[in-house]
Amino acid sequence: MTKKLKLGLPKGSLQNSTVALFSKAGFNISVSSRSYFPKVDDAEIEVMLIRAQEMARYIEEGVIDVGLTGKDWIVECDADVVEIADLVYGKVTSNLVRWVLAVPNDSDINSVKDLEGKRIATELVGTTERYLAKHAVKADVEFSWGATEVKAPKLVDAIVELTETGSSLVANNLRIVDTLVESTTKFIANKAAMSDEFKVKKIKNIAMLLEGALKAKSMVGLKMNIKKDSLTHVLAVLPALQKPTISALSDDNWYAIDTVIEEFVVREIIPKLRDLGAEGIIEYPLNKVIL
Repeated sequence: MTKKLKLGLPKGSLQNSTVALFSKAGFNISVSSRSYFPKVDDAEIEVMLIRAQEMARYIEEGVIDVGLTGKDWIVECDADVVEIADLVYGKVTSNLVRWVLAVPNDSDINSVKDLEGKRIATELVGTTERYLAKHAVKADVEFSWGATEVKAPKLVDAIVELTETGSSLVANNLRIVDTLVESTTKFIANKAAMSDEFKVKKIKNIAMLLEGALKAKSMVGLKMNIKKDSLTHVLAVLPALQKPTISALSDDNWYAIDTVIEEFVVREIIPKLRDLGAEGIIEYPLNKVIL
């Protein structure tokens, strides 16, 4: 029988971006709205969709070998797992997400000390309680089943909520008082799985491909032809991941250059290359960059 690695993918807000990331890494995952067991084009992987909030606990218990969840939920569950890779991506942007203490714009709460005796709604109950204890503040923390932003001020005095861009808080007339946790998506594994030769090799290979796919999101490939007498000048202005590949063309007076650069510099560097005599400039997307 084929050995299997049990992989957990986060169901919910991160689901689509995670499936897209795995696709760039080379794993085609097909998700059905009727099933929690997506299909993947790798016979050695068995996939299951699990809520990010529960992922770390199931991995710690060995129900799942490896999976992706936020650092915030690892902390919340106090899960004893192995962190394999830090994967900075989200449902909207590639920025860190934050759990923030937020209050209505006209609230008189301006610091954690002002929460004494107040009521707070959040899904991150354990972390919020530890935050209050750290500051010697006693407040009532209640679990929120959703739509947390609309609960202040009529139901609670403050909320602790996840934000990626802050737009939802602004739309609900809330302002941020403090940040409790900054979080990125973590690729985590069960400790026993990391002692299994087959599983640990599979896990490390997947992590390498995922990291390569993320790295490639901010980079592009660039090709061009340049005359021999302009080569030194082009190399002086051309940033490269390591060093550009330089190949002689059939015409001894010309070279072909192929390199990888950060995408944000392309709009500035292509005109410079053109001024230096580069021809046939081609920019192309990348799926993975493995360093």
